[in-house]
Amino acid sequence: MVSIATIGPKGSHAWQAARQYNPDATIRLFPNLVAVFKAFSEHETDLALAPVYNTHEGQVKEYSRLVKGMDKGFWQDNIVLPIHLSLGTLTATEPITMLLGKSGVLRQCEDYITSTYPDATLTSVHDLDAAVREIKEQGLVSHGVIEAEEALRAYGLTIRAREIAPHNRTRYAVLGPAPAPRTGYDATTMITTPIKDRVGILVELLSEFTKRSINLIDMQTETDPLSQELQFYIEFEGHLSDERVRIAIERIEHQIIQEPGSVRVLGSFPRVDMRVKRIKTFGFIGSGDMSLWFAERLKSEGYETMITGRSSVLRPEEMIPQVEVVVICVPISATPAAIIEYAPLLAENQALILLAGEAENVLQTALSHSKEGVEVLLVHNLWGPQAATMKDKNASVVRTVRSGVLSSEFEAFLYKHGAKISLDAPGQHDLMMGVSQKLPTSISVALAMALKENNIPPEDIGSHATLTSLYSILSMARVHSQNPRTYGEIMSTSGQGGRIVTSFAENLKRITELAESGDIEALCGVIEENRRYLGEGFLKDRMQQALAVDATLGRVLNRD
Repeated sequence: MVSIATIGPKGSHAWQAARQYNPDATIRLFPNLVAVFKAFSEHETDLALAPVYNTHEGQVKEYSRLVKGMDKGFWQDNIVLPIHLSLGTLTATEPITMLLGKSGVLRQCEDYITSTYPDATLTSVHDLDAAVREIKEQGLVSHGVIEAEEALRAYGLTIRAREIAPHNRTRYAVLGPAPAPRTGYDATTMITTPIKDRVGILVELLSEFTKRSINLIDMQTETDPLSQELQFYIEFEGHLSDERVRIAIERIEHQIIQEPGSVRVLGSFPRVDMRVKRIKTFGFIGSGDMSLWFAERLKSEGYETMITGRSSVLRPEEMIPQVEVVVICVPISATPAAIIEYAPLLAENQALILLAGEAENVLQTALSHSKEGVEVLLVHNLWGPQAATMKDKNASVVRTVRSGVLSSEFEAFLYKHGAKISLDAPGQHDLMMGVSQKLPTSISVALAMALKENNIPPEDIGSHATLTSLYSILSMARVHSQNPRTYGEIMSTSGQGGRIVTSFAENLKRITELAESGDIEALCGVIEENRRYLGEGFLKDRMQQALAVDATLGRVLNRD
């Protein structure tokens, strides 16, 4: 039978966590974590269970210190347990002048103690069993004990107050003899040996995670008491068997710290999330590459996903009742029809997320064809399925009066993965998409048409181009190198975006007439007026970007 070492007494939260982890295990109780680690290290038990983090207390420092010295075993799993702390005494009426408990428990109850017993003496104990025995033997009626209600009742104490530290949860680490297998939703912890400090080492270390889009969950830096050298403890998303994780760890050890053996992986295990997730399953209507792209990343966050499309066995109407969030991700022109067909099937308290490039018409359709209690949110991701990550990619988010907690959780998912979120009104979104997508696409298509009409060989353009003119030529090439349907959909969107193209065409006609008449002064006046409107700050920032692009294009041209 499996045996688990943890801290007592029986009925304590650690005991409850061990029982929850393996109801059939033999649980061996010890007075403190030092004894727990010693029993596990000396193979007196198969597993050990210890608190590592509490929502009120933060990181459990004692665990951090002990795990550094653990040369065998692996952190292989976690249990998150709601912590319900109560106050017990020998009698129900005597005033309380002293409060006893384990140090972490007292810290978790700091607000309650400060407000209710501000003058009480606090005593931290390592062995609660021994402390309660002394209270009972000596009849110390003014002494109160803080612990789980089940443990207090086992001691025979009277419960004076319940739930004295609300919204309290503790994460317990399960230590075992072997690493846990990969699940696809994992985390890894590593710790360094004490290392020599140098300028920039922390930035360089973190960059190995950042450039591989590995998200950090926790990080601590401490000074080793003996050598006074730095030591890093890091927990991050991913499993040791993942190539990007393995490469990051190797580079940190051999390229950043430059000391073989300076990094020890404590373990990889199924990821635990201290946040309360309200969404369990996302269901996609649309089985294209963008749906699959988002589904893959949602699964990496522990969500279940369901995909439906024109050829899928599972139909959208069958999928909708099984999910909390329905995501419609179909071509722009097909989005309103998909909303009209499926939005009425959503129940109260579900959410409808629209991955779409047009806002006004789409949102109006969604709000008018769904129940009042259905959340509605529009997200326009300004990247395609070829993107490796969404880090530093732009995303326009359009909330509605019905965007609620489920919508916020999806926004948090975008934010966590590094998307640069702009919160737009529907008309503002469509107007900005006119500037950033509709107009550039229209110009690129019209430019290619002009080349054809004037019999200009495309291969001759590069030899006559300036770096500035290359911008529009590269855009033209990009548009015509990809799926024409995508760009046809962009140019055909309705709403405020059309104003930009129309305004551009009218102004192009105006400056063409001025140019043909030779009115240089008038053209200069237009440019100066534009410059004042754009402003020095905007022009300076964009010129810096343009110079960086020029440098890259220049290197490419010289190489060719």
